[in-house]
Amino acid sequence: MQTNTKPRARVATAADMQVVADWSKAATRASALAAFALGASLVFLVGFAQGQTLHDAAHDTRHSNNFPCH
Repeated sequence: MQTNTKPRARVATAADMQVVADWSKAATRASALAAFALGASLVFLVGFAQGQTLHDAAHDTRHSNNFPCH
């Protein structure tokens, strides 16, 4: 005789929720560190760039996005 039992769904426990919270904190920290590194590098690069270089970069970006600037 066969029994037609369906597999029971696993119920999340407090330990499972703690793992999720730990991964969430780690992901948040990694994202914050990446954002800080990107922002700091942009400030550093722009701070030491020549004015004409910045103008040319902005001008080329406008043209590559099909915005008229003349």
